[in-house]
Amino acid sequence: MSGKGNGGTVVLAYSGGLDTSCILVWLKEQGYEVIAFLANIGQDEDFEAARKKAESLGASKVFVEDLREEFVREFVWPAVCANARYESRYLLGTALARPCIARRQVLIARREGATYVSHGATGKGNDQIRFELTCYALYPGVKIIAPWRLPEFFNRFQGRNDLFEYAKENGIPLPVTPKSPWSMDANLMHISYESGILENPKMAAPPDMYLMTQDPVKAPDSPDVLEIEFKKGVPVRVCNETDGVAHDSALAIFTYLNEIGGKHGVGRIDIVENRFIGMKSRGIYETPASTVLLAAHLDIEAFTMDRELRKIKEVLSLNFSEQVYNGFWFSPECEFVRNCISHSQDNVEGCVRLSVSKGHVYVLGRHSPLSLYNEQLVSMNVQGDYDPVDAAGFIKINSLRLQEYRRLRTKLESQPPSV
Repeated sequence: MSGKGNGGTVVLAYSGGLDTSCILVWLKEQGYEVIAFLANIGQDEDFEAARKKAESLGASKVFVEDLREEFVREFVWPAVCANARYESRYLLGTALARPCIARRQVLIARREGATYVSHGATGKGNDQIRFELTCYALYPGVKIIAPWRLPEFFNRFQGRNDLFEYAKENGIPLPVTPKSPWSMDANLMHISYESGILENPKMAAPPDMYLMTQDPVKAPDSPDVLEIEFKKGVPVRVCNETDGVAHDSALAIFTYLNEIGGKHGVGRIDIVENRFIGMKSRGIYETPASTVLLAAHLDIEAFTMDRELRKIKEVLSLNFSEQVYNGFWFSPECEFVRNCISHSQDNVEGCVRLSVSKGHVYVLGRHSPLSLYNEQLVSMNVQGDYDPVDAAGFIKINSLRLQEYRRLRTKLESQPPSV
């Protein structure tokens, strides 16, 4: 839509950084009343300073909302239950945060009677899609102002230098720390790094780039041995056998696993992924807690879940991961898949014992009151109720299709080639 204002009220997803600060002032320049909304999802931010900055730039109201607990409970935990990984590797830290933020943005817009929402996402990335699909799904009549897609904005601000000049002209405080030669997005779940010097896929990440995890080479020589307890697929307790520290609330569990995983250099990946809009991008991610939980949850799930159910659930996990990555958290299909995955977790209960060391997570053992593991049945030393003679018929029946396939191939290969 056009950026020309009509005196309406817009709720801006505001970070306090240069881009959204300039957008706030620019929206006022277009004639909008601007309400700034800052979401605390675990990023390292001086929220009070950001609030004062937004007020000084002319925001009529500023809302700072602590979403950390609901982010973990309502978005991260379903992803843990799903073993969610986009393209088998990316643990969806940014993709999960966006619907959490946009949901609260819409709530504020509805409550304040605002007909517009705005964000600082670029026109090439996934975040514009995630923000806007959430807003349209939860507030169908909303109007969205995406400045980086408006010619009157991106033609005026063609680079960071233009933003700096605009900031100087309008009394916008400039960053006091040098701009990193890459872009970064941080939340409780992860830190992502992309763009800038990282756009060259051959270039290794600078060692000093990582903020959430220790270099595995420099990690402690002694591992931390953890026991993680699950109920209905959700982590409910973590206990460190090394020092006796234990936590049983969602936010405390996740924060502590970030600490332990980060200390041992767990959760670093450097990948090229396929954005929803059709281009490949290089991303580097630090996701310590979710990496630990993925190893633990995969293990307790295999221990307690029926084989055929697990096959279906793995397909649902793939669907869920793509839906989340592409911004469809609040779609009917994603709601359906989440409900199916949740039901699959009814018997995923028990404890996994694991070691965290030098960039790796090693499962040491597990136990569950709902285990499908039958020690007597599987034992090589006890026959139990299993008759080995039955295996011959089982193998023969399963070989029929292989024999028939080979018969057909032999017949076709023996025929002379057609002229």
